[in-house]
Amino acid sequence: MNSMNMMNDWIHIVLSPYYHNSYFHTILELTAVTFTIFSVFFAQKNNIWVYPIGIVSTIIYSYLTFLTSLYGDFMINVYYTLMSFYGWYTWMYKKKKNKKIPITFCNQKDYFNTFILFLLTCIFSIMIYYFYGKLQYHYDWMDVLTTGIYFSGMYQMSIKKVENWIFWMVGNSISVPIYFFKGFFMTGILFMILVLLAIFGFFIWKKKAIN
Repeated sequence: MNSMNMMNDWIHIVLSPYYHNSYFHTILELTAVTFTIFSVFFAQKNNIWVYPIGIVSTIIYSYLTFLTSLYGDFMINVYYTLMSFYGWYTWMYKKKKNKKIPITFCNQKDYFNTFILFLLTCIFSIMIYYFYGKLQYHYDWMDVLTTGIYFSGMYQMSIKKVENWIFWMVGNSISVPIYFFKGFFMTGILFMILVLLAIFGFFIWKKKAIN
């Protein structure tokens, strides 16, 4: 009997964030979760389908995160969408010219550009949060940090740098409690899975990389 009660309590905790959500928003989140997982698999395989599939999930998450005042994540997903179009074009353009972009490791210039992007992104995120009066809790600062991390990771992914997976590992790990706290249970589980996929992706790209 106690085990049944514990199970019911667990189910209630899992589903409670969705009691007040519309079916439309729940289906949207499930769709975004599914497309995100598929996009990561294509990223691991260095397949261009990572971008069109990823665009679907980032557009959905842009909408959902804006509704829940996760402005940092909203900016991340808008940026993902724009960078996905850029990456899609770059990969296609190089492919048409028979100049496929190789997977490589970062050099000093890449590290410098990434650091500047990270710094400017964090500053911009703080300004946005401050403007909306939302920079009040610990998870707001965590959101600012992950915004900088994800912007940097997406930039490195677009130029096919192995180190992009490290940004996904760190950013996804930080994001797990944020999404659970905000009631996106499926997305929280998704980000736990994405941490593991990012680890696998790192070693896959490391083997394919040109030194």
